[in-house]
Amino acid sequence: MNMEQEHTSPEDLQHEAEHTPPPHKRGSVLLYLAILFGAAFLLLLMSYFMQQRANREAIDNYQKNSNSAAESIDNLIAERNQLAEERKDLQDQLETAQREAENLRSQLDAADEELRTVEELAEQVQQELQALTRLNQIRTLYNQYRNREAREILAQNPDLEEQLQTISEAMTEEERAIYDPLESYRTLAGWLKND
Repeated sequence: MNMEQEHTSPEDLQHEAEHTPPPHKRGSVLLYLAILFGAAFLLLLMSYFMQQRANREAIDNYQKNSNSAAESIDNLIAERNQLAEERKDLQDQLETAQREAENLRSQLDAADEELRTVEELAEQVQQELQALTRLNQIRTLYNQYRNREAREILAQNPDLEEQLQTISEAMTEEERAIYDPLESYRTLAGWLKND
């Protein structure tokens, strides 16, 4: 045995083994801790970036929804304005149509009134024509010496004198100077009574 081995006792060896750290154990722990801190840092960094990305996507979605909502509101406002314009146009058209209907109603009333006037005038002219026709029949029968028939017509038309008076009053003085149907009737009626 050599000398160094002789001087080393088992107690010394044990003491040396207890107080001497293993050669690579300390470096391995530090490396392990560095790896753990690095992994934790990487996980935190990845979590941060994922959170940022999720936030960006959420903001983009909110922005899109906000833009869509603003666009929808703008569309609704434009549609409301358009409907208001259409309603105003329709109301104006309705008022115009009501005014036209009122004008047409007034024209119709005026036309009805004019028609009534024309009908009354036509009836009056018809009565005057019948009165003048009766007068001519009486004169013709009197000229033919058919006095009995002339008196019968005179008796059948008791209001003939009144109708002829209306005709005579409607005539001018010049027209009556040429021919007055009332005077002619009175003359004929007098002759027929005297016969």
